Amino acid sequence: MAALLVAGLLSACSTVSAPPRVAQGPEPVPSPAAPLPDAQNPVKVAFLVPLSGQSAAIGQAMLDAAQMALFDMAGDQMQLLPRDTKGTPNGAADAARQALAEGARLIIGPLFAADVAAVRPIAQNAGVDVLAFTNDAAQAGNGTYVLGFVPADQVSRVAGYARSRGVTRFTVLAPRSPYGDAVVNAMQTIGPRLGTMTTQVERYDPAVTDLSVPAKQVAQVTPQPQAVMLAEGGQRAQGIAQALATNGVQPQQVKLLGTGLWDDSSQGALGQEPALVGAWYAAPAPQTRARFESQFEQVYGRKPPRIATLAYDATSIAAVLTRSGSPVPFDRMAMTNPNGFEGLDGLFRLRADGMVERGLAVMEVTPTGARVVDPAPPTFEMLGQ
Repeated sequence: MAALLVAGLLSACSTVSAPPRVAQGPEPVPSPAAPLPDAQNPVKVAFLVPLSGQSAAIGQAMLDAAQMALFDMAGDQMQLLPRDTKGTPNGAADAARQALAEGARLIIGPLFAADVAAVRPIAQNAGVDVLAFTNDAAQAGNGTYVLGFVPADQVSRVAGYARSRGVTRFTVLAPRSPYGDAVVNAMQTIGPRLGTMTTQVERYDPAVTDLSVPAKQVAQVTPQPQAVMLAEGGQRAQGIAQALATNGVQPQQVKLLGTGLWDDSSQGALGQEPALVGAWYAAPAPQTRARFESQFEQVYGRKPPRIATLAYDATSIAAVLTRSGSPVPFDRMAMTNPNGFEGLDGLFRLRADGMVERGLAVMEVTPTGARVVDPAPPTFEMLGQ
């Protein structure tokens, strides 16, 4: 009865759909090693997250989201094998070996970059692909797909929108951190394509508490930039915006831009900082995710972390490909179909290099929350790709 209740509550979440299969050769001939999936021979999929240790709460929430997708999408043709990584590389490696020994044909997870690095060679040796939750692009490739929200797509989308509104001169304000490096590199890479210039890059210690120092460096440049990209989220973004305004960088003249770090319902207070009102950032369209978050809370009695949608979408990919009836449901032609998938986080597709492309909306910060100012594209053709 409880299972039926959960299934009824979650039916509206079923958004991930399989694209048409791309042209390819004949289907592989079934063998004893690859039986057709059914209730007697379900396809086994490993789900590796920390279920103990410091990150157990996040891992459990992601497993709960995966269970939601399983109820919504999988039927009886797929079996999820949850395994505890303990939040360590050794734990992740042990979990992967155990799941593979039990017949897992796809690995979903792990969560952290170091854990993914430990699992990758084990999965490669077994000929099994990995849908990892990390946003570390260095882990992508050779059958490992990075599902985490990497800043490059977000920076390109919001900068491209700013360019369409006449912005050609950018400044980047970023901490000296791997994330800051990624934002700076993305801005400098897309400039030639957009016909824009990054005229100033200001870096600072990520632990600095006095944000007026980097803000003054931006304010003193003549002429001032037309837009400033901030590689921070939450209270740090608020503090930098306030410091910029205090030092003469007015949001009425200089547009502030952000990354996916702003895309978190727990950061709804961004608009309480006047200097951030009107700022833009790129993120998945929020409507479908909001419905999922409401239903997750209804079922489990708590709010999910932002990245729980990754677990739902990854499990749904496995489910819809399993339902195709292929004896090899996770072949890379199907996984990397150029039409992509539609999930809780909108349009996305897996690339052959292991990265994920996403169709993002552009959001504007308001005092009462974020609003969509440029919708996410419905197809990759709309992106010219």
